[in-house]
Amino acid sequence: MNSAFEAIFVRLREILEPHSVRLKVTADAPDHYCLELAFSPKLKKALPAAWVKIGKAYVSYHFMPVYMFPKLRERMSDALRARMQGKSCFNFKVQEEPLFKELEDITTEGFAMCRKAGFAPQHPAVSQKNEM
Repeated sequence: MNSAFEAIFVRLREILEPHSVRLKVTADAPDHYCLELAFSPKLKKALPAAWVKIGKAYVSYHFMPVYMFPKLRERMSDALRARMQGKSCFNFKVQEEPLFKELEDITTEGFAMCRKAGFAPQHPAVSQKNEM
């Protein structure tokens, strides 16, 4: 595995990890990390929300709220928009901390928009330990 890609993956995963308290981690491997809405009150089903994955040519960061809420795309810098492939995927081949920081802000804002729109729970998931 490309060590530069590993470092990019780690940084992008750091963006998603704080949101795992509200979402379900469905993949947690050295090359793939995925968060899912275990149950969307609005959609009445589970929904993959965000993931980062190492590919052969780049590291991809998928963030579904960017697709769901066009306002997030409107506020993006041209540099971040240039990393987009499709409507919800960003590809990186090198470390670009200013873009990662922008993506971190968009991720936080996007998940908040999901909660406000009823797609995600308002409160963190209750762990099994707390249910007992």
